[in-house]
Amino acid sequence: MAPSSKLPDHANGNGNAANNKDYRDPPPAPLLDAGELGKWSLYRAVIAEFTATLLFVYVTVATVIGHKRQSQNVACGGAGILGIAWSFGGMIFVLVYCTAGISGGHINPAVTFGFLLARKVSLPRALLYMVAQCLGAMCGAGLVKSVHGPQYALYGGGANELAPGYSRGAGLAAEIVGTFVLVYTVFCATDPKRKARDSYVPVLAPLPIGFAVLMVHLATIPITGTSINPARSLGPAVVYNGKKAWDDQWIFWVGPFTGAAIAMVYHQYIIRGGAGKALASFRSNYTATA
Repeated sequence: MAPSSKLPDHANGNGNAANNKDYRDPPPAPLLDAGELGKWSLYRAVIAEFTATLLFVYVTVATVIGHKRQSQNVACGGAGILGIAWSFGGMIFVLVYCTAGISGGHINPAVTFGFLLARKVSLPRALLYMVAQCLGAMCGAGLVKSVHGPQYALYGGGANELAPGYSRGAGLAAEIVGTFVLVYTVFCATDPKRKARDSYVPVLAPLPIGFAVLMVHLATIPITGTSINPARSLGPAVVYNGKKAWDDQWIFWVGPFTGAAIAMVYHQYIIRGGAGKALASFRSNYTATA
């Protein structure tokens, strides 16, 4: 049979309408999936999350320590806030690109939490991811300490702390808004409807996610040093073990988890119309039973 000469829908301008009409969202992940625990793919993904978070914390915290060490001896000798922000954003871009096909490239308990609330991952997978991310962050911070030696503690261990002059409420708000920006970007960049409509979206997904991290760091470094990632804050806090790092630690868990939850609700129920669909389903069921 000769191939059809008809152009694909996306080539003749009808692709959006056709795809929007035919598209069906994938089913939600089961909350508890016991069968998943027996699959090697789960543990391979957990190892990928551990390794990616280790590398992320090592490179970024080493950049922070190196900046403080250089700038103390030579004015403008360090990477600067812009360089630090690029370090965080660039590493997320690289690591999401490398691990997205294996684990989804979360590298952040807040992202995993948002995906759990959206029913994109099961509870066992989410818990294993978070444990792996936190352990990876601790190992990454420990590696920085082994490389920099006494300089690690001297320059604060790269731990997140609330900057002088800011209230805890301000720090919490900064972390909530910053994490919202990140997790909302992640949801948009990995939206299955967009991936089904535009084939280039999965390839470009790491780029906007990395840029979101970069931009949030530029805005938030002067306030909290920027966490938006509980594992990134926990790892250096454990290794550095400073009192203020522990006193402020709750900000870097409550803020990111709250921001992730708000981003999930906004994207899934407002942008994607989940609330409208639920209301329409309720009305149709009510009409049918009336």
